[in-house]
Amino acid sequence: MSESAPAAPAGSGGQDVAELGAAPCVPTVLEVLRSLESGPRGLTEAQAVERLARLGENAVPGGRAPSWPRLFVRSMRDPFTAVLACLGLVSAVVLAWGTASVILLLVLVSCALRASGEHRADRSTAALRELVATTATVVRRADGEAAQAAREIPVGELVPGDIVRLGPGDLVPADLRLLRASGLTVHQAALTGESAPVAKSAEGHPGASDEAESCFQGSSVASGSATAVVVATGAHTRFAAARGHMSGRPQVSAFDRSVHGISWILIRFMLLTPPLVLMANAALRGRGLETLPFAVAVAVGLTPEMLPVLVTTCLARGASLLGRAHGVIVKRLPALHDVGAMDVLCLDKTGTLTQDRPVLDRALGPDGRDEPAVLRWAAANAWWTLQLADLPVPDALDEALLDAADEDDLMAYDGTDAIPFDAGRCLATAVVRAPGLLGRHTLVVKGDVEAVLERCAVTEDERVRLRELAARQAEDGLRVLAVATAVRPARTRAYTPADERGLDFQGLVTFRDALAPSAADALKVLAEQGVTVKILTGDHPGTATRACRDLGIPVADDAVLTADRLGGLTDAELSDLVGRTTVFARCTPAHKARVTQALREAGHTVGFLGDGVNDLPALRAADVGIAPRNAAAVAREGADVVLAEKDLTAIAHAVRAGRRASGNITTYLRITLSSNLGNVIAMLSAGLLLPFLPMLPAQVLAQNLCFDAAQLAFAHDRPHPSVLRRPVVLRPRDLLGFITGFGALNAVADLATFGVLALALHGPGTGDDQAVFHSGWFTENLLTQALVMVLLRAGRRGAEGRRPGPVAWAAGALAVIGLTLPLSPLGPVLHLTALPPVYYLMLTGVLGLYAVGLVAARAGYERRRARRGSAL
Repeated sequence: MSESAPAAPAGSGGQDVAELGAAPCVPTVLEVLRSLESGPRGLTEAQAVERLARLGENAVPGGRAPSWPRLFVRSMRDPFTAVLACLGLVSAVVLAWGTASVILLLVLVSCALRASGEHRADRSTAALRELVATTATVVRRADGEAAQAAREIPVGELVPGDIVRLGPGDLVPADLRLLRASGLTVHQAALTGESAPVAKSAEGHPGASDEAESCFQGSSVASGSATAVVVATGAHTRFAAARGHMSGRPQVSAFDRSVHGISWILIRFMLLTPPLVLMANAALRGRGLETLPFAVAVAVGLTPEMLPVLVTTCLARGASLLGRAHGVIVKRLPALHDVGAMDVLCLDKTGTLTQDRPVLDRALGPDGRDEPAVLRWAAANAWWTLQLADLPVPDALDEALLDAADEDDLMAYDGTDAIPFDAGRCLATAVVRAPGLLGRHTLVVKGDVEAVLERCAVTEDERVRLRELAARQAEDGLRVLAVATAVRPARTRAYTPADERGLDFQGLVTFRDALAPSAADALKVLAEQGVTVKILTGDHPGTATRACRDLGIPVADDAVLTADRLGGLTDAELSDLVGRTTVFARCTPAHKARVTQALREAGHTVGFLGDGVNDLPALRAADVGIAPRNAAAVAREGADVVLAEKDLTAIAHAVRAGRRASGNITTYLRITLSSNLGNVIAMLSAGLLLPFLPMLPAQVLAQNLCFDAAQLAFAHDRPHPSVLRRPVVLRPRDLLGFITGFGALNAVADLATFGVLALALHGPGTGDDQAVFHSGWFTENLLTQALVMVLLRAGRRGAEGRRPGPVAWAAGALAVIGLTLPLSPLGPVLHLTALPPVYYLMLTGVLGLYAVGLVAARAGYERRRARRGSAL
């Protein structure tokens, strides 16, 4: 058995556990048992039942998933939905019941879709909790006189005072104080973030904290075995305390910021439009409140009524497809947009870039050159320690040695005795009979470099040189163990640690983290998607840098920041530095959260992938928190997105799905708002130039319904891959610039249509002329909107040559409606009439010029966007 090396020393994250509530002094085992009114033989069944009834189940309190009605009500607080609801209320006030009814229906549909999607995600997350249910081996007695017996019980039935047994692979079911331990090491990354197993022992040390003698809920046994007493369960564990201390209101996400900005744009236009229409008609045409329904209809025409429905549909459809295809659960629908907008992903290296196991890197002789004999000695130590010390499984480093060694080399040695590893010595010794050494035993000692050197017969200068050799390996991101031997006369008496003296130094064995098989390819895909990866780890900076270098992540000399330096930076200095830094090492939970917040303040949309309690502050500080399904329950519940596995490939798929949904939403907003703004400008101009209303309220509503129904096709569109190569962010300022420019172009086309109508109809003025004018403008509006859908669609250029998609079919249907509705039986109902043939000829010329203008304007916009690097 061996221990973690200088590159990742045991206890490197111990302060994080202490921060969660470690006691300042360590009571003895007897004091602990007395305080719990328990003993080495365990509780009786009656005592356990009484304590369970009094203290409750051993379960971490969790927030109850909101019901569907509650989610529905919460959806109504969405700013887009609130804007639409206000319009519906105003429409009802002016007795425009048709408009009010349609808007109310859209609000209800949007809220129902969003509530249903999030309710499904909550059910999926609840199902994941059932997958981690487990049992514990407890020692109890039937009554006070009965003998103790070990049996399996659900972890929820454990109570303080219970005696439990732990073995390799067991989850620690509660907070425990060790009574006995043999070669025990535990993974406590969920609490501290450190990747290497931490050695534990039952023996306390004067003045020490209780870290080495305690195991905490949320950790798991890596190797060895132990018997321990339960000291805390449920809400009283450090795991639960960490969750309570780290709870709070989540940060406002990128989607929330974008939605609020766009909503305020719409609200300003809505508030300005009706008064402008009323004042202009009153001043120039002497009209009064009879134009109020028309003013409200214009405001409705400006607002994208289908926006809440389309946003929810895009996100829900993307989340559903992502879940079915890749097992990714999107718990909060807007989080899918945030994943698509993400340009920085923060993560720990362990389990993501690397696997949770080391592999042998090199075996070095004292001169620093490769020496195969050192591997043979180290592997012999690992094998015979495992066999003779009666250990259930090798630890991770020993397993790496056995995987790398030749089996024939191992069988050349015959083991006779072993002294297992313990945390006090930091050594493991195997006693073997080596080939050619009759009547002699060889002690093979392996362990911490400093501990081995202290027992070697070398000069002080040689000891310094060997320390420097080991330090160089550790600085290069490797874990390091030293190997030494000693030949002694054979004996039958057992060997003890006192025999580990006068050793001959043989060399070093170094280990690196095994790379995750899919990490390199996934990192390449993320880089192509414009996502920068930042490593936030509790490990040694060299270890993290080594993993990055092996995976092809460029790390400059000044791109590594350690916790000690990070703590001395002001917020402004950190915000300036985070963009240039790739690796943040020796990070505590507070450091991770601070770095994440600094990245957001620097203007990035940040995702954080974490799986432990120590990651919860950073998960909440990020725009989007991501956790694997096997993460600690508190981390999984605090995340916005849950992955089937801790795999960067799944994140790349989620980024693609988020950008597809966000790209379609962005395209809808650009097309709808620019078209609506152009129509409103034209309506206001026409209202001032004409002696009658340019379009009746019922016609405005029918036109909007046709256009909005066609726009639903964007929820099913498949943008060109070029749209997926960069983050898609809904930037209100960029959106306002787009809709202003293209809205003005649309208004020019509408005003040109007025001229066409004047020529075709020989001047309006009669009732019939009003109906023809309304019909002509109705047709032109739907045709221009169909053109806009096709020509301004995201990725249109790259999509040329493909078969018509849903947007093209919807635009075609919209054009057909615009041409045929005035001729249909519904025409008279809407006060529409047939148009003269000459109008269609002249309109074709207007539409042709409009299409040329759209293409030219789009090309100029794309050139400007490329120079700015804008996300829209």
